[in-house]
Amino acid sequence: MKKENKSADTPEQPESQNSPKAPDSEAPVQSAEQEPEKPAATETPAGQKQEKPAEPDWKDLYARLLADFDNYKKRAARDREDSYRFAEADILKDVLPTVDNLSRALDNVREQSEEPFVKGVQLVYDALVKSLADHGAKPMEDLVGKEPDPNFHEAIATLPDEQVPEGKISNVAKTGWMLGDRLLRAAQVVVSSGKANG
Repeated sequence: MKKENKSADTPEQPESQNSPKAPDSEAPVQSAEQEPEKPAATETPAGQKQEKPAEPDWKDLYARLLADFDNYKKRAARDREDSYRFAEADILKDVLPTVDNLSRALDNVREQSEEPFVKGVQLVYDALVKSLADHGAKPMEDLVGKEPDPNFHEAIATLPDEQVPEGKISNVAKTGWMLGDRLLRAAQVVVSSGKANG
Protein backbone atom coordinates (compact mmCIF):
# COMPACT_ATOMS: atom_id res chain seq x y z
CA MET A 1 0.00 0.00 0.00
CA LYS A 2 1.50 3.33 -1.04
CA LYS A 3 1.55 6.18 1.39
CA GLU A 4 -0.33 9.18 0.27
CA ASN A 5 1.77 12.10 -0.55
CA LYS A 6 0.36 14.87 1.65
CA SER A 7 2.50 17.42 -0.01
CA ALA A 8 0.84 16.65 -3.30
CA ASP A 9 -2.64 17.14 -1.87
CA THR A 10 -1.87 20.31 0.06
CA PRO A 11 -2.01 23.36 -2.16
CA GLU A 12 1.08 25.40 -2.21
CA GLN A 13 0.82 28.75 -0.47
CA PRO A 14 2.35 31.79 -2.02
CA GLU A 15 5.66 32.86 -0.66
CA SER A 16 4.24 36.19 0.38
CA GLN A 17 2.05 34.49 3.04
CA ASN A 18 4.74 32.23 4.53
CA SER A 19 7.51 34.81 4.61
CA PRO A 20 7.50 37.51 7.34
CA LYS A 21 5.46 40.49 6.39
CA ALA A 22 7.56 43.44 5.46
CA PRO A 23 6.91 46.56 7.42
CA ASP A 24 4.64 49.02 5.84
CA SER A 25 6.63 51.69 4.19
CA GLU A 26 4.20 54.37 5.34
CA ALA A 27 4.33 53.48 9.11
CA PRO A 28 6.91 55.48 11.07
CA VAL A 29 9.90 53.46 12.04
CA GLN A 30 10.94 53.81 15.70
CA SER A 31 14.51 53.12 16.49
CA ALA A 32 15.35 50.81 19.37
CA GLU A 33 17.25 53.57 21.10
CA GLN A 34 14.29 56.01 21.05
CA GLU A 35 12.23 56.07 24.33
CA PRO A 36 8.74 57.40 25.01
CA GLU A 37 8.64 61.06 25.75
CA LYS A 38 8.59 61.99 29.45
CA PRO A 39 7.46 65.28 30.94
CA ALA A 40 10.40 67.57 31.29
CA ALA A 41 11.56 67.79 34.90
CA THR A 42 11.80 71.23 36.40
CA GLU A 43 15.41 71.86 36.89
CA THR A 44 16.98 74.50 39.07
CA PRO A 45 18.96 76.95 36.97
CA ALA A 46 22.67 76.36 37.10
CA GLY A 47 24.33 78.05 40.04
CA GLN A 48 21.02 78.75 41.87
CA LYS A 49 20.38 76.98 45.18
CA GLN A 50 16.96 75.78 46.23
CA GLU A 51 15.38 78.02 48.90
CA LYS A 52 15.29 76.47 52.36
CA PRO A 53 12.24 77.06 54.62
CA ALA A 54 12.70 80.12 56.77
CA GLU A 55 13.93 79.34 60.27
CA PRO A 56 11.73 80.54 63.16
CA ASP A 57 12.76 83.61 65.11
CA TRP A 58 14.12 81.88 68.19
CA LYS A 59 14.61 85.11 70.11
CA ASP A 60 10.98 86.10 69.59
CA LEU A 61 9.74 82.64 70.57
CA TYR A 62 11.91 82.68 73.69
CA ALA A 63 10.63 86.14 74.68
CA ARG A 64 7.01 85.03 74.22
CA LEU A 65 7.57 81.85 76.21
CA LEU A 66 9.27 83.80 79.00
CA ALA A 67 6.38 86.28 79.14
CA ASP A 68 3.79 83.48 79.24
CA PHE A 69 5.65 81.76 82.06
CA ASP A 70 5.93 85.01 84.01
CA ASN A 71 2.18 85.59 83.62
CA TYR A 72 1.54 82.04 84.79
CA LYS A 73 3.63 82.57 87.93
CA LYS A 74 1.79 85.78 88.76
CA ARG A 75 -1.59 84.17 88.16
CA ALA A 76 -0.68 81.16 90.30
CA ALA A 77 0.56 83.39 93.11
CA ARG A 78 -2.63 85.47 92.95
CA ASP A 79 -4.83 82.37 93.01
CA ARG A 80 -2.86 80.97 95.94
CA GLU A 81 -3.23 84.25 97.82
CA ASP A 82 -6.97 84.38 97.09
CA SER A 83 -7.41 80.81 98.33
CA TYR A 84 -5.54 81.70 101.51
CA ARG A 85 -7.62 84.84 101.92
CA PHE A 86 -10.91 82.99 101.52
CA ALA A 87 -9.84 80.31 103.99
CA GLU A 88 -8.71 83.03 106.39
CA ALA A 89 -12.01 84.89 106.01
CA ASP A 90 -13.98 81.84 107.20
CA ILE A 91 -11.86 81.64 110.36
CA LEU A 92 -12.15 85.36 111.04
CA LYS A 93 -15.92 85.25 110.64
CA ASP A 94 -16.09 82.57 113.32
CA VAL A 95 -14.12 84.80 115.70
CA LEU A 96 -16.30 87.91 115.23
CA PRO A 97 -19.20 86.77 117.49
CA THR A 98 -16.70 86.44 120.36
CA VAL A 99 -15.51 89.98 119.70
CA ASP A 100 -19.13 91.18 119.71
CA ASN A 101 -19.81 89.52 123.06
CA LEU A 102 -16.71 91.02 124.66
CA SER A 103 -17.66 94.45 123.31
CA ARG A 104 -21.19 94.21 124.78
CA ALA A 105 -19.78 93.08 128.12
CA LEU A 106 -17.46 96.08 128.24
CA ASP A 107 -20.27 98.47 127.29
CA ASN A 108 -22.27 97.31 130.31
CA VAL A 109 -19.45 97.86 132.81
CA ARG A 110 -18.06 101.20 131.71
CA GLU A 111 -18.67 102.62 135.17
CA GLN A 112 -16.57 99.82 136.67
CA SER A 113 -13.66 100.14 134.26
CA GLU A 114 -11.14 100.44 137.12
CA GLU A 115 -11.89 97.02 138.53
CA PRO A 116 -9.27 94.33 137.83
CA PHE A 117 -11.78 91.97 136.20
CA VAL A 118 -13.02 94.61 133.76
CA LYS A 119 -9.43 95.57 132.98
CA GLY A 120 -8.66 91.92 132.21
CA VAL A 121 -11.64 91.67 129.83
CA GLN A 122 -10.52 94.89 128.16
CA LEU A 123 -7.02 93.47 127.63
CA VAL A 124 -8.44 90.31 126.06
CA TYR A 125 -10.69 92.37 123.79
CA ASP A 126 -7.83 94.66 122.70
CA ALA A 127 -5.53 91.70 122.00
CA LEU A 128 -8.21 89.96 119.92
CA VAL A 129 -8.93 93.08 117.86
CA LYS A 130 -5.18 93.53 117.30
CA SER A 131 -4.88 89.94 116.06
CA LEU A 132 -7.72 90.56 113.61
CA ALA A 133 -6.02 93.75 112.42
CA ASP A 134 -2.76 91.85 111.88
CA HIS A 135 -4.67 89.61 109.44
CA GLY A 136 -6.12 92.61 107.60
CA ALA A 137 -9.54 92.72 109.30
CA LYS A 138 -10.78 96.10 110.53
CA PRO A 139 -14.13 97.20 111.98
CA MET A 140 -16.31 99.78 110.25
CA GLU A 141 -16.29 102.90 112.38
CA ASP A 142 -18.07 106.26 112.52
CA LEU A 143 -21.18 105.11 110.64
CA VAL A 144 -23.73 107.22 112.56
CA GLY A 145 -24.99 110.11 110.43
CA LYS A 146 -23.80 108.58 107.14
CA GLU A 147 -25.83 107.41 104.19
CA PRO A 148 -26.45 103.64 104.37
CA ASP A 149 -24.80 101.64 101.59
CA PRO A 150 -26.58 98.37 100.76
CA ASN A 151 -23.24 96.88 99.70
CA PHE A 152 -21.84 97.26 103.23
CA HIS A 153 -24.78 97.99 105.55
CA GLU A 154 -27.81 95.90 106.42
CA ALA A 155 -30.74 98.06 107.59
CA ILE A 156 -32.69 96.14 110.21
CA ALA A 157 -35.08 98.91 111.33
CA THR A 158 -36.22 102.46 110.70
CA LEU A 159 -36.83 104.57 113.81
CA PRO A 160 -37.39 108.27 114.48
CA ASP A 161 -34.42 110.19 115.79
CA GLU A 162 -34.31 113.77 117.01
CA GLN A 163 -30.69 114.39 116.09
CA VAL A 164 -30.02 112.30 112.98
CA PRO A 165 -31.62 113.44 109.70
CA GLU A 166 -34.03 111.17 107.89
CA GLY A 167 -32.43 108.46 105.79
CA LYS A 168 -29.15 108.50 107.72
CA ILE A 169 -27.74 105.80 110.01
CA SER A 170 -28.81 106.54 113.60
CA ASN A 171 -27.49 103.47 115.39
CA VAL A 172 -25.24 100.45 114.79
CA ALA A 173 -26.69 97.19 116.11
CA LYS A 174 -23.78 95.00 114.97
CA THR A 175 -20.36 96.23 113.88
CA GLY A 176 -19.39 95.54 110.29
CA TRP A 177 -15.94 94.27 109.36
CA MET A 178 -13.73 94.57 106.29
CA LEU A 179 -10.94 92.22 105.21
CA GLY A 180 -8.64 94.46 103.24
CA ASP A 181 -10.85 95.97 100.55
CA ARG A 182 -13.41 93.14 100.75
CA LEU A 183 -16.47 92.87 102.89
CA LEU A 184 -16.04 90.40 105.73
CA ARG A 185 -19.35 91.08 107.47
CA ALA A 186 -22.01 93.69 106.74
CA ALA A 187 -22.91 96.11 109.53
CA GLN A 188 -26.44 95.88 110.91
CA VAL A 189 -27.73 99.43 111.24
CA VAL A 190 -30.84 101.40 112.21
CA VAL A 191 -31.90 104.13 109.79
CA SER A 192 -33.47 107.34 111.03
CA SER A 193 -36.96 108.25 109.87
CA GLY A 194 -36.49 111.86 111.05
CA LYS A 195 -38.04 113.64 114.01
CA ALA A 196 -41.05 112.07 115.63
CA ASN A 197 -44.40 113.80 114.88
CA GLY A 198 -45.97 115.60 117.81
